[in-house]
Amino acid sequence: MFSILIPSYNNLDYLKLCIESIQKNSKYNHQIIVHVQEGSDGSIDYLNSKNIEYTKSKVNIGASAAFNKASSLVKNEFIVISHDDFYYCPKWDVIFEENIKKYNNNNFILTGTMVGPENTGHVKFDCGKDINNFDEKRLLDNLNNIKIYDFQGSTKHPAILHKSLWDKVNGWSEEFTPAGGDDTDFLVKLWNSGVRVFRGLGNCSVYHFGSITTRKKDKHLFTYLGSKANKIFIRKWSMSINFFENNFLKSGFKKKKLVVDKYDGPLSDPQQDYMFILNKIKFKIYKFYLDLLNVK
Repeated sequence: MFSILIPSYNNLDYLKLCIESIQKNSKYNHQIIVHVQEGSDGSIDYLNSKNIEYTKSKVNIGASAAFNKASSLVKNEFIVISHDDFYYCPKWDVIFEENIKKYNNNNFILTGTMVGPENTGHVKFDCGKDINNFDEKRLLDNLNNIKIYDFQGSTKHPAILHKSLWDKVNGWSEEFTPAGGDDTDFLVKLWNSGVRVFRGLGNCSVYHFGSITTRKKDKHLFTYLGSKANKIFIRKWSMSINFFENNFLKSGFKKKKLVVDKYDGPLSDPQQDYMFILNKIKFKIYKFYLDLLNVK
């Protein structure tokens, strides 16, 4: 049915839970493709024992390159972009399928709704902060209570799009590694290719433990993501990550709180009002400064 891309960096326990949830809670059989980075935790032995396809690298090459490597094995029309610290809830694939059928072309990207104990997605519902205290029963018993409306924009993951669209934008951009920001960069590329349907599905749920791999590997890097990612993003697109999400996708962080608009159809180009133009000028000046000094 779908081809699911999952980068994993020595995160075997979460990877197992992710794969088991896909196999248990899906209606259809899906192609699961894992990119194993380093793999010193037994990931490859596990994947071989389950006959799951994978690509691999000897070192951590970052999520962007991992997605691209894994995509070389895609066999299906639709690609699902995933983390390895997701638990896929029942009917996730049925809900994606039902919504795909609403469109007469492939010029769209749909995302599920991330549920988590803290600010790890759109819905805060604590079923455990890590795999050791994960309360699967509580999550499944409350699925109907944690559904929300469909919303504009994107949670970025899990996302589904047609392979032709993935190929059109040449997959994931790798210049952001390891700074983050690559997921929003991917959405900019889709926008520039003509996509205007960025739809979050409120009843397609995954539980997200929240960047487990990144946090446990390098806390300094994790706290540094925002500023470095924004510098790369501004130099590339002449605007910040939040500016694109808020003004183009109608979703994003405002005053450190995630705000999303209810989905009401394809997005339009942003209104070129005074503040929009002023901010664009500001970002162009900042980009000039970054380019002039070659700021990293």
